[in-house]
Amino acid sequence: MKTARMPLDQSPRSSAAGWFLRSLLNPWARARFLWIIAIGYAIWALAPVLIAVAFSFNGGRSLTTWQGFSTQWYCCDVQSVWEDPVLREALFQSLKLASLTVIIAVPLGVGFAVALDRWRGRGSATADFLMLFSFITPEVAIGVALLLFFTQLVTPVGLGFTAQVGGLSMYMMAYALIVVRARLLSIGREYEEAAMDLGASPVRAMIRVLFPLLAPAIFASVAIVFAASIDNFVISQLLSSGSGTQTIPILIYASARTGPRPSVNALASITLMTSTLLIGLAALVMWRSGREHRRISGRMDGC
Repeated sequence: MKTARMPLDQSPRSSAAGWFLRSLLNPWARARFLWIIAIGYAIWALAPVLIAVAFSFNGGRSLTTWQGFSTQWYCCDVQSVWEDPVLREALFQSLKLASLTVIIAVPLGVGFAVALDRWRGRGSATADFLMLFSFITPEVAIGVALLLFFTQLVTPVGLGFTAQVGGLSMYMMAYALIVVRARLLSIGREYEEAAMDLGASPVRAMIRVLFPLLAPAIFASVAIVFAASIDNFVISQLLSSGSGTQTIPILIYASARTGPRPSVNALASITLMTSTLLIGLAALVMWRSGREHRRISGRMDGC
């Protein structure tokens, strides 16, 4: 019985060499190694953050030596986040500032997104560009402009909490506009037009049809604006009027120059966990909404 011979160009060595050559010529044809890059990036970006969160539960004051698990820097200690009045006030100030920014920025962003989506006249492109101006302008430049605005033009307001809320609301409005605008482009006008064909007025179609479809994008905007506001440093610091308007990022920056404390590390961990939870919920809502939208679109196409 004769054994069939493999052709020379089909030998294991030549096949491996050909595969390697094809991978070099077109490395994106099959992303075989991108998961290594993704894991490396995740380790590079998240490892310092996870270490900082872990040491916020350290039983001692050291930030380099593990001394046992404890929650003393969160509560039940004189220097903990809950017991230290300076840390507690910074936490409440950040939560209050972020909440008010969401209340102002998200409705305005949603309204501008709907208006720009409906605007087809002259000047619509210019208005669209101006609404995205904060994304192409350095935050420091915007912060300095807001500082001059509140100290030179709107002198009765001046610096302080009101200026922080106004400045952050203006800056964060673009986040809501981009998220909602993308949702508007994905759902189209078919649902509103179908509602109006069934007798609904344009306003009623917008309230009963469009806004429920925009609910996931609005929730995502709330999460993004809240997370970005509670972590904002540049605008909050430039518009601050002293210790009474000190937020968590400002406090962390001041503490870093004199030597960080474990309680400050715990305070930063609280903001990180809050932001991560909100962003995770927003991603889940958007994913479920996208799946439901594809299911409904499939049914409509089948009909």
